[in-house]
Amino acid sequence: MKHEDEDFEMNDEYDFTNGIRGRFYRPNKVSMTIRIDDDILIYLKKIASKKKIGYQTIINILLRDCIEHDLKKIDSLL
Repeated sequence: MKHEDEDFEMNDEYDFTNGIRGRFYRPNKVSMTIRIDDDILIYLKKIASKKKIGYQTIINILLRDCIEHDLKKIDSLL
């Protein structure tokens, strides 16, 4: 019995001009312990409560934004 995907062949090239980087990427969550000043944690939990999302999600958003900002800064220098 032959599966229909067995005849699939890759093209030599693909055009990703309009592609969106990371569209289907879902990072694995890692459990770890970090130390955060209590005033910062209280502030993040307050924002998270208003937005009705987890404070760890807020931390991830802020860290990703910082990383993206740094990458854009590095790219502009190259």
